[in-house]
Amino acid sequence: MNNRAGEMEVFVQAVRSGNFSAAGRRLGLSPSAVSKVITRIEDRLATRLLVRSTRSLKLTAEGEAYQARALRILADIEETERLVAHGADAAPRGRLRVSASIPFAVHHVLPRLPDFLARHPGVELDLSLSDDVVDLIEERTDVAVRAGPLRDSALKARKLCETRHVVVASPGWIDRHGLPARPEDLDRRNCLGFNFRRSLNEWPFREPGGGAIRSLGITGNFTTNNGETVRGMALGGLGVARLARYHVDGDIGAGRLVPLLEDWNPGDLSQVHAVFVGHAHLAARIRAFVDFLAD
Repeated sequence: MNNRAGEMEVFVQAVRSGNFSAAGRRLGLSPSAVSKVITRIEDRLATRLLVRSTRSLKLTAEGEAYQARALRILADIEETERLVAHGADAAPRGRLRVSASIPFAVHHVLPRLPDFLARHPGVELDLSLSDDVVDLIEERTDVAVRAGPLRDSALKARKLCETRHVVVASPGWIDRHGLPARPEDLDRRNCLGFNFRRSLNEWPFREPGGGAIRSLGITGNFTTNNGETVRGMALGGLGVARLARYHVDGDIGAGRLVPLLEDWNPGDLSQVHAVFVGHAHLAARIRAFVDFLAD
């Protein structure tokens, strides 16, 4: 076996099987042939990918990176051949790995997923929710739904929506602490923050009448790593929160949360994108899901 894709398949099977003998049985090769392929890859790359013992295989850091990329390449090859064999209009199918920010997923993606899966019964959806920014290649993720500014990268992005932010508190909290009249009044109030991005704990305000925007550092007795938990604490009356409108519009409409300091709102917009690794032969399942989100 002297082609790169074939070598990748041997490597992937060896890792999945845990030893060369089991991988060889799956591939119709001898254990020594599997070992020679792995050695040939390592010699060409001049790095160790696997740590071998008599009973198991363990990936090195370089091996983990090679495994992640090999899986994506083999999946792309399979998808490309399927498209050629069955036409570009063939029904999307296969496992679709999606990572989404928790607030946007809870309020806008999850309610629509049954419809997507009903339209595309051949798709197996593997969904992870996190407000952390995942590495699509390392995490073997097909599509990530991200809120906020995008980092410069080779990834493709499709804008899904944009929204401004709003400072909110529950009616119960307002009854106990009163309405803040100016941003400086928040210095004496409990503000709910995030523990992973310092910029989210500096809230921007604009002087009424179109003045300059300035940032106010907020403090409080609660921080967390996702907006949905912040929303829950605000609903429970713990303190003041600043969240995207798409996150709390329903709560504001129902009277569960009340906007504060709207005269000072700078109107800054936060965008939500679907991010994916783009290339000429984008998998049908990925294209279908991105189109579905955008629609």
